[in-house]
Order: sequence, then C-alpha cells, then structure tokens
Amino acid sequence: MNMLIYLIPVALFLGGLGLVAFLWSLKNGQYEDLDGAAWRIMDDGEDRPR
Repeated sequence: MNMLIYLIPVALFLGGLGLVAFLWSLKNGQYEDLDGAAWRIMDDGEDRPR
C-alpha cells in the first residue's frame, strides 16, 4: 500500500508525457501524409530524368 504513493504519480506523469508527445506530433504534421510512404515504396524511381 505504501508503494502506491510512488506509483500513482509516476503513472500519471508518464501518461501526461505520452499525451504531450502525441500532441507535439500532431502539431508538427506527423500524420499529414499517411499514404505517401506506402506509395513511395512502390516507386522504383526509373521515370526520373538523369
């Protein structure tokens, strides 16, 4: 029971840290082009001029 005094604030801090990281990634546009990487893997790059 004594350990809960330490574990609850640590869990709340880590949850808040995860929320801040998620909001930061939204603000910086990490989720703007979800399909771009899937299509870029199919491109072999042969259609570009040399």
